[in-house]
Amino acid sequence: MSESQSARSIVLIGAGPRGVGWLERFARNHSALGAPDVTVHIVDPFPPGPGRIWRNEQSALLKLNSLAEDVTMFTDESSVIDGPVSPGPSLADWAAGVRDGTITGVVATDPLLADELRGLHAKSFPTRRLQSLYLDWFHRRTLEGLPESISVIHHRVRAVDVEDLRDGGQRVLLDGGGALTADAVVYALGHSGSDAAPEHAALDAFASRNGLFYLPPSFTADADLDAVAAGETVLVRGFGLAAVDLIVLLGEGRGGRFVRIGDRLRYVASGREPHLVVGSRRGVPYHAKITSSLVGVRPEPRYFTAEIAGGIAASHPRLDFVQHVWPAIAKEMLHGYYAELFTGHAERVLAGWDEFVERFDAVDPFGDDYRRLVSETVVDPGDRLDLARFDRPLADVRGRTSADLQEIVRSYIRDDLARRTLPEHSATLGLFLSLLQAFGAFFAITDSPNWTALSRERDLGGGWLRYFSYVASGPPGPRLEEILALSEAGILTFFGAGMDVVPDEAERVFRATGTSTDEVVTARALIDAWLPEERATASDNPVLRSLVGGGGGVEQVHADAEHTTRTGKVTVFRADARITLADGSPHPRRFAIGPFTTAPFVGAFSRPRTNALSFRENDAVARAVLASLVTAQVPASDSAAR
Repeated sequence: MSESQSARSIVLIGAGPRGVGWLERFARNHSALGAPDVTVHIVDPFPPGPGRIWRNEQSALLKLNSLAEDVTMFTDESSVIDGPVSPGPSLADWAAGVRDGTITGVVATDPLLADELRGLHAKSFPTRRLQSLYLDWFHRRTLEGLPESISVIHHRVRAVDVEDLRDGGQRVLLDGGGALTADAVVYALGHSGSDAAPEHAALDAFASRNGLFYLPPSFTADADLDAVAAGETVLVRGFGLAAVDLIVLLGEGRGGRFVRIGDRLRYVASGREPHLVVGSRRGVPYHAKITSSLVGVRPEPRYFTAEIAGGIAASHPRLDFVQHVWPAIAKEMLHGYYAELFTGHAERVLAGWDEFVERFDAVDPFGDDYRRLVSETVVDPGDRLDLARFDRPLADVRGRTSADLQEIVRSYIRDDLARRTLPEHSATLGLFLSLLQAFGAFFAITDSPNWTALSRERDLGGGWLRYFSYVASGPPGPRLEEILALSEAGILTFFGAGMDVVPDEAERVFRATGTSTDEVVTARALIDAWLPEERATASDNPVLRSLVGGGGGVEQVHADAEHTTRTGKVTVFRADARITLADGSPHPRRFAIGPFTTAPFVGAFSRPRTNALSFRENDAVARAVLASLVTAQVPASDSAAR
């Protein structure tokens, strides 16, 4: 970089995929816009690219829940951005490039990883460690392509606070002392831990008093499970991805192995496994990832687009998700499902697609008119989709014995696997694609001022995202096969729906009850298997907590006459992710992207050719930071670490 009085500096807090994805956009836009020379200081104790969550140092058994062909860090022809598009390989294409020598400089760190790299194909579910290699390569590729006007320095330390200087500059305080001074700061921290909620703190205190084991919501890869003894009964609340990872680590991770006998997977125990009793609100695992392909026409949005969403929001002074928005999304999901069934599997229906749609336009997706329509036009009752049962498959299962419940849940999982993987059930892919489209369209109204505070907390704050994950972001199908095998081997017991766990002070145990069975299970170990809440105000990352606590940012609060919601998230301006100050104005030098902000968050990497929201945001924020550098006064203090 040339020495110049106009040189600028930026501190990027966070080196995970969101941070390095932003850096790639910054570099590409910097070259296109001819901005001043700049030094980017990356502050993160973890390696740039993988960061904490995707670092190489984790179990080789843990996998992504995405196919290798569905993972990319690159913009492409679908990306609607102002900056230059810079295409690159998906994870699957990258692995092929490494194998054929067109991509160099990638070294697998051990034989298992080398074997996986050699055998990876488009329909593989890669391990997190292979994703770590891809992210590391992406970051190094970005650095290799930097113009001379940009230099990057990585500081392997945590940031603890950010201060405003009198001249407008920003001073980033580092753990252990020292500081960096810069023209702008970009917070690009991904998922972080948080202080225990009152319920979890009480359970932890109970466990400590009585010599029990309790693991609050956490990142499974970081959890210390050594205290879980062989043969110990462990209550597990939650049946999403965190629970599946936990099951992997306490089963195969304890030395067990899976063998295939005919068409069935069997589990051979090591004897070191605990006995897991797993339940949740629904009582079943998240739906398996879909691996089938469309046979018919790709469903086009009809009942819920960004324009329709805007119309719904505008027509209700007090906007409620369940009452006003969910019916349109539900109808869109059904439309996608039946589009594939009618156009891809015409032998299983009694009407043409155009005729069905004409009648479907007029029905309530949860009403008798809908049920009558599908009973008259869809031959097999198993092809008739009931969204209420789809959401709560054990709602009618009450008071069963544990033995009966095991067979009910196993049958459900086998059916789910068939519907998510076999070509004759590709209608489920139509449903998924329409849900994905609706998920994107919904972003158009998340900032509407007329949401009720209750709906923001209940639905936008978690319920809608959890439902989306339940349907669209579940585990790979092979994981559910493994869960079936563990169940049949007696290592895992299904507890069913409505699981509730309370501390029993008299007996000094955790006591579990549920709606699917009248049986009660007690145990000396409890694991709450879900991720910590994304709340900056309670984060275990000091620089996030200080952002709101120190007045440099504002917590999002929604209040109306009936309810007040404090989300714990940092308020940002959607257009350019500038952090909002207490007076409602944008901070001129601070930007924030990631799950701790009020902007919609859908992950740091994406499926190719989907006009990914995170890539669009990275591009917009990169250009906004560059614009701020052009107008910023050069800080008088040195920008190097002190």
